[in-house]
Amino acid sequence: MHLPIQKRGLLIIAYKLLVNDRSKFFALLMGVTFAVFLMIEMTSMFAGVLKRSSATVDNIGAEIWVMDSAVQNVSSAIPMPDYLLDAARSIEGAAYAVPVFTGNGLAHLKDGTFQAVSIIGLDDSSLYGRPDLEAGNIADIYGQDAFIIVKDNEYAKLENPVIGTEFEINDHRGVIIGVAKVASGGLFGIPTLYTTYNRAIQVLPQLRFTISYILIKPKSAQDILHIKQEIKNLGYLALTHEEFDQRISDFYKYQTGFGINLLLMTVISFVVGLSISGQTFYTFILENLEKFGALKAIGAKSSELIMMILFQAFFTCLTGYGLGVGICSLLIMLAKMRLPDYAAIITFYNLAFAFAMVLIIASISSAAAIRRVLRIEPFDIFRG
Repeated sequence: MHLPIQKRGLLIIAYKLLVNDRSKFFALLMGVTFAVFLMIEMTSMFAGVLKRSSATVDNIGAEIWVMDSAVQNVSSAIPMPDYLLDAARSIEGAAYAVPVFTGNGLAHLKDGTFQAVSIIGLDDSSLYGRPDLEAGNIADIYGQDAFIIVKDNEYAKLENPVIGTEFEINDHRGVIIGVAKVASGGLFGIPTLYTTYNRAIQVLPQLRFTISYILIKPKSAQDILHIKQEIKNLGYLALTHEEFDQRISDFYKYQTGFGINLLLMTVISFVVGLSISGQTFYTFILENLEKFGALKAIGAKSSELIMMILFQAFFTCLTGYGLGVGICSLLIMLAKMRLPDYAAIITFYNLAFAFAMVLIIASISSAAAIRRVLRIEPFDIFRG
């Protein structure tokens, strides 16, 4: 669909009026660009933290997780009694159910230093949820004192161990028999070790109960609701992989200060962009009132003047949006090259949110300018 020649001409005039005053145009761009950069950066950091907070859930990949109803995130497991595992295995529609252990230990390295580690104990018989190995044989996990090390951003904190490397963990001997890769690194900056369930509960001091979670494989998707209801009747909570991810996200959003701080920074970014671009754009319109009045005198309609102002506002804001996204993407890429633990990721939702905020900035910035231009009378311009 092509615009009429007259409207295309007006848009060209609007464009030239905008870019000819380079200082004003640059100030407008910088205000929007800075606001977009901050909004994308803040929301990307939050998205990265949320993704890493669910790393254990994503890496194990179980379809149903059974837990105490008070559990809010994967690192705060509440031990459950052994009879619950037997009950879960007897539920109609459950193909199988296995225990998993999660906990933290203290590794004593050869150089004499200590390093906190996260330990995941997998079911001895099935090893359900085991990671893919880059090196080593998974069958060796049944050997004496065997552990698998995850090769992620925290790998170097254990002195880059290889197969056969020995260390102490909670005064127990440990030996690396495999190096694994996982889909997502952890959030809290500590290395991750996998071992068998029984070895994990021997290495780490425990309460009376030792099962952190029960992982259930349903026979079909239709059995999930029945399994969840049966677990609920037992007084516990069963969540799908996606529901557990959402529960963890909600915990960090609403029950920690992180979500509130992010919201405040995003609001500040929006206000900064709106104040700078709004004030500068309004000043730009005031300085060009004579030109708009002249256009009105030679027959330009109010709707056409509104079209010109909206074009200028949205052109500036969308250009600033592109620059802000580009700068933020570049800086995140450079930060990840230098800082492996940097968690920010840009998602579609980050981009969509910032785009919506930019449209609001453009709309508010142009509203005051439109009112001022519509009140102008050609007679006042020529009389001056």
